[in-house]
Amino acid sequence: MVVKDARFQVETHEELDIKDITPQGQSAVEKSGINEGIAVFFVSGSTGAITTIEYEPGLLNDLPAALDRLFPKDIYYEHHERWHDGNGHSHTRASFIGPSLTVPITQGRLQLGTWQQIILCDMDVPARKREITVKMIGE
Repeated sequence: MVVKDARFQVETHEELDIKDITPQGQSAVEKSGINEGIAVFFVSGSTGAITTIEYEPGLLNDLPAALDRLFPKDIYYEHHERWHDGNGHSHTRASFIGPSLTVPITQGRLQLGTWQQIILCDMDVPARKREITVKMIGE
């Protein structure tokens, strides 16, 4: 069994920016030489999240709309009292989805469904560079 790490950065441009990181993830798997195992994707920062969707225009609108309904920006968040940075909703949204995702590796490929892509969701208000870590374990 071998353990490999890969890191890459993703630049986001606005609040609730959603980026397809599947190509970078598959590239990391290929460079690792791991044929069978798992890949764990992790985003550093408490306002970023990783999950999967069908990366198409409808869902790129539906996911932010759903998060707006569940965690509206314009309600009171105690986090605002501590830091006064207006992103309590960003932290709550990211916590709900989570910062990591585990994907099986089969025959050197991420084992994803036909219409399934790995996405980074940047929930925070300002644009930024997010660092993604991919930890791969296998043979």
